[in-house]
Amino acid sequence: MKLLHGVVVAVVVGSGALATGQEPGGAGLSRSVPEEQGVSSSAVLGFVEKADATIEGMHSFILVRHGRVVAEGWWSPYDAETRHQMFSLSKSFTSTAVGLAVAEGKLSVDDPVLKFFPDDVPENPSDNLKAMRVSDLLRMSTGHQIEPNRPDDKVWTKLFLSQKVPFKPGTHFLYNTSATYMLSAIVQKTVGKTVLDYLGPKLFEPLGIDDPTWGTSPQGVSLGGYGLSVRTEDIAKFGQLYLQKGKWNGQQLVPESWVAAATARQTSNGSNPKSDWDQGYGYQFWRSRHGAYRGDGAFGQYCIVLPEQDAVIAITSGVKNMQAVLDLVWDELLPALKSETLPADAAASQKLEQRLKSLTLKPQAGAPAPGSTVKVLGKIYKFPANDRKLESITLERAGDGPTTLVIRNNGVDRHVACAPGGWTKGRLVLDGLSGPAEHAAAVSAAWSADDVYTAKIAFVETPFLVTLQLKFDGDQVHLTTESNVGFGPTKRPELVGKAE
Repeated sequence: MKLLHGVVVAVVVGSGALATGQEPGGAGLSRSVPEEQGVSSSAVLGFVEKADATIEGMHSFILVRHGRVVAEGWWSPYDAETRHQMFSLSKSFTSTAVGLAVAEGKLSVDDPVLKFFPDDVPENPSDNLKAMRVSDLLRMSTGHQIEPNRPDDKVWTKLFLSQKVPFKPGTHFLYNTSATYMLSAIVQKTVGKTVLDYLGPKLFEPLGIDDPTWGTSPQGVSLGGYGLSVRTEDIAKFGQLYLQKGKWNGQQLVPESWVAAATARQTSNGSNPKSDWDQGYGYQFWRSRHGAYRGDGAFGQYCIVLPEQDAVIAITSGVKNMQAVLDLVWDELLPALKSETLPADAAASQKLEQRLKSLTLKPQAGAPAPGSTVKVLGKIYKFPANDRKLESITLERAGDGPTTLVIRNNGVDRHVACAPGGWTKGRLVLDGLSGPAEHAAAVSAAWSADDVYTAKIAFVETPFLVTLQLKFDGDQVHLTTESNVGFGPTKRPELVGKAE
């Protein structure tokens, strides 16, 4: 995944409010007061308060009990209408597509992988490669020691099959996103549609999951192991479908046998009793502590299903420590789920509701204007040639109004409206992806010191938040950018600009 390995300068092209879509899922999950479903409002409030205080980067949270949403909240600028990148939580959806294709007789989990790609088979394939089956892809036991790469200039299926398979398939667990891609390619080969299109009428539409997006490989195959973007309530619906053993509104969308197999322990992956990544692995689902199972994605995207408690928890976030979020769920939420209806507690439920509506990421702290001796407003600071194509930066402020950050990037001036004390939503251009592209984002900025201007940029369809810092020193400005999380280095080298 190439997104924000090292985040480049990002700039706003519009600062108006983002368009609000219809309620996610249309006829979404029904709602209930927590106590009516045996959930303590006070305990849920405790979870929310602790998450807000200790988990930097919570974006959303939904708790479903007995099929009803009893608590839901979004940390502004994140909201219910905006899709969020799922990363490896996508794998559980790909598994579902495989299960549906199996049910239609399009393939079997016992089929050899080579069967589907006759044009990509290497000369003299090894016995281990010939023995690799669909079930081995599903349970991340392909026999690889190293995950195959997926460069843009190669055919991914062919590259996968050319990778050495030193272990007998089924005997060695290796988390392998390329294996999930192969599952997506197999589904597309057998049903004649991408996984995204195949799941449309079979899963997304019945669940009311509107307008999901899913990236594709250079060969036009849904990425499978990542790349899906849906809303938080969509995650909750998916989990509820699995909790209900594949049934939705009286219709069996996914075979119950597949749900059972996919969420069972299909292979061992460790022995640490305190780790939710050592409890076994199913068919693209993780087994968890406390009898639960889940799909999850990088930097804190979770679909947690608790069959014993008849509950589902959906979370999106941008965190380095994913185990810390699960620990908080087990410590704070699990005890809140009681076996019987609880007495009404209007005061507690109202307090919870109000707190959920007021959640926000911490805006950038600081003053609205620089120190009295810092004379930088209106000056153009130019940068030498650099790989980020950043040409110049200017800070503008009219009277007591908000500061505007003007960034000249790749020959174009962009204006970033930066009102302090909150978040300004807009559309951003990220240079350094596959060409300039707009992304939904929000900005919070202030003078964190007399001579330091700091801007937080939250890319609200992703886990990523970039902190951009400008330190002014005489006729120079020192620019640093750092991302909260990333698949590679999160801090970019400093750039130094000089006033004209």
